[in-house]
Amino acid sequence: MTYFKDYNNTIDTLKQLGANHYQIKTTSSGDLWEIDLEKNTMFPLMHINPVNAIAGTHEMTLNFQIFIMDLVFPDQSNEQEVLSDCLQICNDLIGTFKNGESLLLSNQGVNAIPKYFTEGDITINPFTERFDSAVTGWVFTLPIIIENEYNTCIAPQSTTDAIQ
Repeated sequence: MTYFKDYNNTIDTLKQLGANHYQIKTTSSGDLWEIDLEKNTMFPLMHINPVNAIAGTHEMTLNFQIFIMDLVFPDQSNEQEVLSDCLQICNDLIGTFKNGESLLLSNQGVNAIPKYFTEGDITINPFTERFDSAVTGWVFTLPIIIENEYNTCIAPQSTTDAIQ
């Protein structure tokens, strides 16, 4: 049996990392405008916004904007603390993809499950008044690289007629 990573299990993995992090209380995904900032949302919040996919030679790079945010007091007296805590959460998530063996489910034999990973520097940008709610935090683009064999043998297409 061949194991591979795709968009679905990449999103599921990101959501699970959010659920497993002791500080993150809510994890969501989808378009940026789908972030639920209603009063019933528990903070800190991690939101996963898909950006694009890049098909490389033997890999696919899935790019996601990751938002980490928390509530700020009306007088903004805790803004520095919120920014500090949210930046540490960003660092934890990036570190997991740069060094985290927890993303390697199996490293035994020929059927090893490929590992998610990322390369290069990642810029983390603060935001303070991006949303209607009184939240502040950080956003970064996380390029997740997954193996891609371009296996056309399993493509749902007819191979009996030659294309002219």
